[in-house]
Order: sequence, then structure tokens, then C-alpha cells
Amino acid sequence: MITQVQIIEWLQAYTNVIEHHKEELTELDAAIGDADHGINMDRGFKKVRNLIGSLKGQDISGILKTISMTLISSIGGASGPLYGTWFLRASAIATDKQELASQDLLNLLQAGLNGVLERGKAELGDKTMVDVLSPAVVAYKQALDQGLDLLPALRVGVEAGENGLHATIPMLAKKGRASYLGERSIGHQDPGATSAYWLLRSLLEVVEASGG
Repeated sequence: MITQVQIIEWLQAYTNVIEHHKEELTELDAAIGDADHGINMDRGFKKVRNLIGSLKGQDISGILKTISMTLISSIGGASGPLYGTWFLRASAIATDKQELASQDLLNLLQAGLNGVLERGKAELGDKTMVDVLSPAVVAYKQALDQGLDLLPALRVGVEAGENGLHATIPMLAKKGRASYLGERSIGHQDPGATSAYWLLRSLLEVVEASGG
């Protein structure tokens, strides 16, 4: 089970990761985008940090919906709508829940991915955050189908997401600002995929810290 407390710990952990790596994200974005991904993400998640104290009495759905609205209103560029949509769709899966079982987490991750696919119109292989989120969801589901519990299945999913992240390096960008560069986008890791990987990795680390 993933508890409401762990969801808040996850958001705190991810906020810290974004703050620590904002310059790296900006450098990645400078190569193929507007050089603002790290700055924008850090701005949004600083707002999240300020809200953490007020989230403790809410159910998981309420927490995720609050995060969604905060990110949409404070992150510029495409990242605000995409991450905001991810959290909004995820929140709908967690209505009235104080904890998530393994299948609940799958439903949440799938809903978030579906929202990003619909909002961003990107597909697997377009060199976007989808290249992390999609293989992670598929691998997590397969691991559950094979009988693994939540924590080991999540490890499998995050590993698949990491492989997807590395796979963006040789890709030709087909969506977003990076697509304007054509073949010059090849050879660079996608910044959105990078922040998406850290989103999943932060969740895994929180669950691991509690022993699953």
C-alpha cells in the first residue's frame, strides 16, 4: 500500500529533486528547447512546497488535484499543462482514498499517462516525457500480472522508465520546441523525459524507504 502520508512525502521528495537539478534540466533544455524547463519546474514546485502543510488532512485525490491546479497556474510553457493534467487525471483515480493498492497505483499511473497523451498529442518515440511514462506503466502492469507485489513491480516500472529516458538521446524530436531543430535534436536527452523519470524515481524511493 502507498499511504496518504507517503504521497505527501513523494511530493516533498520530488520538489527537492527539482530544486537540486534545476540547472541540469535547464542545460538539457538549452540544447533543444527554450532553456527554461528547470526554471519553470522549480517555480511550480516551490509553490507545491509552500502548500505541503495544508495537504495533510486531505485524501489522496484532494492532494493530487491541489497539486494539479498549482502547477497549471505557476509553470510556464508546455510543462504546466502537461504535469497539471497528469496530476489531475491521477486525482480522479484516487477519490476518497487514503491509500493505494498496487492496482490503484496502476490505474493512477495509466490515467496520468492518458492525460498527457491526450493533452500533448505525443506518441512513444517522439522524444518527450511519454517515452518515460509509457514504458514505465507497461512494465509495472506486466510485473503485477506476473505476481509481483507493489514495490518490486514499481522497481521494474521505474527501470523501464529509465531505459526510456536514455532512449530519448538518439531520437529525432517530433513534438514541441525541440522538433523545430530537426536532426539537430538527435544526441540530446529530453528534459521533459528527465523530469518525468525523476517523478517516478522519487515515488519509488519513498516507497522503498518505508519498506514497501
